[in-house]
Amino acid sequence: MAQIFGGAVISVSVAGFSAATGAASARSAIPNNSSGSAPNYLRIAARNECYVKLGDSTVTATTNDVLVQPSDSVIMHVPRGYTHVAYIQGPAAGSVNVVPLDNS
Repeated sequence: MAQIFGGAVISVSVAGFSAATGAASARSAIPNNSSGSAPNYLRIAARNECYVKLGDSTVTATTNDVLVQPSDSVIMHVPRGYTHVAYIQGPAAGSVNVVPLDNS
């Protein structure tokens, strides 16, 4: 069964990105949804433990930010004006996958 956010069914209609996590924080632009707009929600999954934070083009993640467990995912609301997601590894390098969710 699909999860419902704000009365809408969430779906993945376009590709996001995958990136390697490292000992230093890195950031990537939040991908647009299928209408070419900034998404309201992101699904963020991790191969290994990592930490993520949303913000502007200067956002930096630390190990005090949102934990994404190995082989798990979180769904995060994207506040207006946030354009980037930052990520950093936990104990070991891994990868993070970020996809925009369509709210239709």
